[in-house]
Amino acid sequence: MSIYQKDIESLTRLCLEQEGRWGNINPESVARMRAQNRFRTGLDIARYTADIMRRDMQRYDADPSCYTQSLGCWHGFVGQQKMISIKKHHGTTAGRYLYLSGWMIAAMRSEFGPLPDQSMHEKTAVPALIEELYTFLRQADARELGHLFHELDAAKRQGNEMLARSVSERIDKFETHIVPIIADIDAGFGNEEATYLLAKRMIEAGACCIQLENQVSDAKQCGHQDGKVTVPHEDFVAKINAVRHAFLELGVDEGVIVARTDSLGAGLTQKLPVSHEPGDLAHQYNSFLYTVPICSADDVNEGDSVIKLDGDLRKPLRLANGLYRFRSDTGEDRVVLDCIHALQNGADLLWIETEKPHIGQIAGMVERIRAVVPDAKLVYNNSPSFNWTLNFRQQVFDDWQAAGQDLGAYDRLRLMSEEYDDTPLAEEADRRIQSFQRDASRQAGIFHHLITLPTYHTAALSTDVLAEGYFGAPGMLAYVAGVQRQEIRRGLASVKHQDMAGSNIGDDHKEYFSGAAALKAGGSLNTMNQFG
Repeated sequence: MSIYQKDIESLTRLCLEQEGRWGNINPESVARMRAQNRFRTGLDIARYTADIMRRDMQRYDADPSCYTQSLGCWHGFVGQQKMISIKKHHGTTAGRYLYLSGWMIAAMRSEFGPLPDQSMHEKTAVPALIEELYTFLRQADARELGHLFHELDAAKRQGNEMLARSVSERIDKFETHIVPIIADIDAGFGNEEATYLLAKRMIEAGACCIQLENQVSDAKQCGHQDGKVTVPHEDFVAKINAVRHAFLELGVDEGVIVARTDSLGAGLTQKLPVSHEPGDLAHQYNSFLYTVPICSADDVNEGDSVIKLDGDLRKPLRLANGLYRFRSDTGEDRVVLDCIHALQNGADLLWIETEKPHIGQIAGMVERIRAVVPDAKLVYNNSPSFNWTLNFRQQVFDDWQAAGQDLGAYDRLRLMSEEYDDTPLAEEADRRIQSFQRDASRQAGIFHHLITLPTYHTAALSTDVLAEGYFGAPGMLAYVAGVQRQEIRRGLASVKHQDMAGSNIGDDHKEYFSGAAALKAGGSLNTMNQFG
């Protein structure tokens, strides 16, 4: 007997126990509603998706070709359509997640309007978007199951028992659209208590994975912009601890923490940690600072800080804003120390923010990290902030130049030009871009690849194309040929936007509640019938 049928029988017994008072309740209708609402709370979702991530991490440890992927999104509908498309094209959501970007929330979701990625947006917008994403994903479940229930009813009306059994089996084996979300908490939006409180809200909304960065919270910058200021290790560990306490308090024991280091591109720090003995973490952090030796009191100005470093008195360079500068050649060393210490103190995955997508650079740092923590794994930002075309064409140019090939037909500084699009160099660069995720996962320990802002750019591009045509000579044809006809040809469910918005689900509920008296929207006059 199927799970669905067992639920119907259980509900039938429950209704009979009410001695006629629930005579208007159809047990099969309730069973359908239960199946369409499998996840009752955000914590149900967080526990379910945390288990998925942990299994995926174990699978990757056994086979680095089993990396996972996600795309960033700024609205529930966008996340929903991604999962629907993934199931349509690939048959399963396995290994595919969603990414929630703080950049996207700042730029697209703040009540202040578009903001830079500096943690100026409302912190409540982060859990609100998590909840919104899962609301839309649950609705996708309800919609798809609703279609299966209609297929089952049709098979029963036809007396086709074999088809009815087949549809029942598909109902039992239905794969949910609910997937893990890697959620960006920026630098925690305040001190460790503020980080804990926000992490709780995010987990309660459904987050199983929280990404935390080692920048100063009130000086936070986008990882691909200048002016980044990092915190000493003990400050970062306190916030990692805060997130872990939030997971454990809420019973999400398998919750995942991604520790992000921005040290590769961060040249500043806000405070000097207290060192207790040579070689401790504070000593190592301070050793990266740009300092000058102190020979006498005359070398110290009013208000200067002086530290004892490796037996010598030295003065850290302090800027007019009170920040201290790191030596320019210390970025990779600081990254490695950040990552090792984070993994040894509660983080599960690493995020190294880089200035370019270069496998060799990433692999070099990971190799050093894995010498201490052998199972270190990365989440990597396949960022739209990189000029992928130019970066990879230049990488190919440099490799070919080192191999002694004739590059007289190419100008390295102009490789982005369209004139190079059909050249062997451009073809090789595109081949490397195509295999980048696969190669980087195998060579550089990357468990999860994400694109932070894809739908920001796809929305801008598609709107530009539509606006150019609709307000120009093509007129209405720009929409019909460029949008609706493509939806129909590609089998996008969104072409029936009333159904996608839940109209048919509402009709089903009306019939459950009111029977033959239900006033339903999906009759013969509904224009969605034009789409078959």
